[in-house]
Amino acid sequence: MSAVSTAPSRWERFKQSDFLYYFLRDKVAMSSFAVFLLFVIVAISSPWIAPTNPYDLSSIDIMDAELPPSWMEGGNEHFWLGTDEQGRDIFSTILYGSRLSLTIGFLAVGLQLILGIVIGLSAGYFGGRIDSFLMRFADIQLSFSTMMVAIIVSAIFKASFGGEFFSQYAVVMLVVIIGVAEWPQYARTVRASVLAEKKKEYVEAARVMGFKAPRIMFRHILPNCLSPILVISTVQVANAIMSEAALSFLGLGLPVDQPSLGSLISIGFTYIFSGAWWITAFPGAVLVLLVLVINLLGDWLRDVFNPKIYKG
Repeated sequence: MSAVSTAPSRWERFKQSDFLYYFLRDKVAMSSFAVFLLFVIVAISSPWIAPTNPYDLSSIDIMDAELPPSWMEGGNEHFWLGTDEQGRDIFSTILYGSRLSLTIGFLAVGLQLILGIVIGLSAGYFGGRIDSFLMRFADIQLSFSTMMVAIIVSAIFKASFGGEFFSQYAVVMLVVIIGVAEWPQYARTVRASVLAEKKKEYVEAARVMGFKAPRIMFRHILPNCLSPILVISTVQVANAIMSEAALSFLGLGLPVDQPSLGSLISIGFTYIFSGAWWITAFPGAVLVLLVLVINLLGDWLRDVFNPKIYKG
């Protein structure tokens, strides 16, 4: 009797895939992924590895305000990167700020995904007036920048519920603002993929078998549209983090007592000309590095999923 051949597992198929092959050959992609993974691990572990807790007022001493980094004259060995104007450890606030910025970035992109996929699938699959209405709505949405939406929404909420309410729910508000402002990017991408996929034979076969539209859209068409969604997601995470930083810098984002990378840069900007450059410089460098590695990963994914331009 011949031995029954077993299908390879998902892990075996992944190890033999072109995706992993190209990834292991690309040093820039590997380096970017390693740095990004380090960011995520450090951000998650910040409550355990940070020397101090910037949220704990008992650990803050105003007498330690604006101390330079430990290797400079006047520095303290307990504060590696110096302190801010409140006496908080810059290194600890960067760790906590990275976690908050990444959290807002991922949650905002998650909201964009949900809205963009549902609207893009509906517009591409049904077509006609539904497509025209949804895409015109997306065009109107794109005419408003994230900053404009943030200003309008924050003004409405502050006038209706007060500044204390907005500060308490600032993270949720930023996720909603950035998510609502950027969903058309996903909707347009998904719609374009659906228009190409819905003409294929497997979709016609699903219709003949009597499957309802939601099942055809989400069970059959959507899995074949994941490649462009994955590519745009990496770019959108970087954009969401930059949007949060910009809004916080303008005073429309997180309050002072919730240290994100953007709020740290905003706090330190007023002190940069007084000599306390480290309050802004170190959070700014971390933000630039984080956005850079995410964008490099996004560029690599775009090239891999487009074999016509990828040269390995």
